[in-house]
Amino acid sequence: MAISTRPGDASFEQWLGQINSTCGRFCAKILAPGFAGAIQEFQSHALSLSVVDVARARLYRTRSEIAQSDNAHFFIAFQLRGNSVMEQGENQATLSAGDITFIDASKPCSFTYQQSSRQLSLVLPRSYLEQHLRFADLPFAQRIGADNMVAKLSQQLVLGSMQNPQMSRVESEAVLNAVATLLRPVLVGQDEGHDPHEKVFTRSLAFIDKHIQSEQLKPEWVASEVGVSVRSLYRMFARKGLVVAQYIKNRRLDLCAQALRLAKERQKLGNIGYDWGFADHSHFSTAFKARFGVSPSEYRKQYQ
Repeated sequence: MAISTRPGDASFEQWLGQINSTCGRFCAKILAPGFAGAIQEFQSHALSLSVVDVARARLYRTRSEIAQSDNAHFFIAFQLRGNSVMEQGENQATLSAGDITFIDASKPCSFTYQQSSRQLSLVLPRSYLEQHLRFADLPFAQRIGADNMVAKLSQQLVLGSMQNPQMSRVESEAVLNAVATLLRPVLVGQDEGHDPHEKVFTRSLAFIDKHIQSEQLKPEWVASEVGVSVRSLYRMFARKGLVVAQYIKNRRLDLCAQALRLAKERQKLGNIGYDWGFADHSHFSTAFKARFGVSPSEYRKQYQ
C-alpha cells in the first residue's frame, strides 16, 4: 500500500491543491481565521482512501468541478474526530466521531468543517455498490450513527486495511465488496419485498442478468417475459432514476470491467466486449471510456 503524507501546516492553496489531486476537483473557502489543513493518501490496487484534517473551511463541488472529474464512484465519509456537516441535494448530515455518510461524486455537494475535524474518505466505484443494492433509492448525505453496528464494522474494516502494507489486488477488491455488503441494510432501509412493483422490478433485473450476453436483449423482450407492457417497464425503471436500455448497457460494461480485471494480457479486448453483448468494438470502447474514464486497454493495464 502506498502512503503519501502531506505537511500539517500547509497553506490554504497547497491544501486545496492536494485535495484536488487526491479526491477530484473541489472548490473551497476559509470560514474564519485559524484555518488548518492536511491530507494523507492511501492507495492499494482497487482501494483508494484519504484522511483529511481540516478546521474552519468549506469544501464544495458544483457542476463545473464535476465536469472536470472522474465521477464513476461514491464517497463514503467516516468521521474520525470532531464534527462536520455534509450536504447533498436536500439532505444534510451532521457527523460526529464514529458517524458515516454516503456521497455521490456525480452530484453537487458541500462539506463544512467549523472546528478541527479528521475525516476518512473511501472511494467506492459504482460497480461495487450497484452490484449489491440493485439501484435502490440511495440516501445521500444522511447520517449513519456511530452506534450502528454497520458503521462500527465498516470503520474497523477500513482502518484495519490501512495497516496492511502488503495487501494484494484481490484483497483490496474483497475489502470494497465487504464494505458494500455491510452498507446494504442501512442504505436500503426497508424490506421492499411486499411491493408488487418491486417484485416485478427484481424479476426484470434477474432476467436481464440471465440474458445479458445476448445481442437480442432489448426492453421489449424484458417486458414480455416479466408480463408487463413496455411503457410500464419504462415507468418502473424511471421510478429508480433509470432508463432500461441504459441500465442494460451499464450492466454489460460493469461485467466487462470485471472480466478485464481478471483477463490475461494476450486476451483480445474485442472478444471481451463481444462476450458481454457488444457486437461493435468501437462502440464498446467508447461506451467503456464514458463510464469508467479510461479505455478498456488502459483499465486492464491497471490490474496487470
